[in-house]
Amino acid sequence: MNARTGPRPVGALLLCRADPAAVRPPAQLLREQLLLAPAGTDWSVLVPEGKPWLHGGEPVDRVVTGWATALAVSAATWPVLALWWDADGAGFTLAAGFRRTVGYTWLTDGTPVGEDEAMRTFAARLALDPVLDLQALGALTEPDAEADADTRLLGLVAVLARVGLRLPTGLTPGESADRLRSVATAQGAEQLEWSGWRDAVRAELDAMEGGRLGPYLRGPRARLIGAAQLGAGLPLLAWGLTRRSGGWTAAGALLVAHGALGLAYDRLRGA
Repeated sequence: MNARTGPRPVGALLLCRADPAAVRPPAQLLREQLLLAPAGTDWSVLVPEGKPWLHGGEPVDRVVTGWATALAVSAATWPVLALWWDADGAGFTLAAGFRRTVGYTWLTDGTPVGEDEAMRTFAARLALDPVLDLQALGALTEPDAEADADTRLLGLVAVLARVGLRLPTGLTPGESADRLRSVATAQGAEQLEWSGWRDAVRAELDAMEGGRLGPYLRGPRARLIGAAQLGAGLPLLAWGLTRRSGGWTAAGALLVAHGALGLAYDRLRGA
């Protein structure tokens, strides 16, 4: 168990199963202070620069779950894993397209408080080995007096290393948000800046057209996806604004923006 003194740090990491070029446009639409870096084969990591959970009165897990959900629905083809930790424990949320998010939580001392089914769903959605990897994940759901919450997250990251995840040196779950930001900056992580809607739209359209789904972004299927994103984003945006929830407001705004872009794609590119 980690011999940490003083109050537990609060922080988060967003792991995207895509390269930085694919992650950059939708992440910029979140309009949050984020650092972007490669994290292995077909993986990227987003490191929050700001700490919205300190200012909006919203817990870190809820903030990053909103971000992960918006990114995953926006991306459609790659999942997003949010790792978080605070004074009460640690956990993760996996978002994949329009499917229900799945998550797991450990108390500070490492006591599991999630459901075993969540780990099985987690393994299936990330196409992990149904025997070896699932066995390793299962161990994270069992009592272990030597494993605290941070150790559990490190165990999760170790399992994902088998499918290509390689976090940059020093980006360790359980560290403070300030420490993670400093490490990421020192290693040359890209600072994502909001450059306005016009540039964001152009970057998003370029990314969409150049990606694997480029040939399929026009026609009935594209319009259906765009409409679904708008349909999910508008009530989510209203809900977030009503409750002054920064994470869910950002998620709703991203879904609305991405849905609108999808519906406008033919008009802007097809002439």
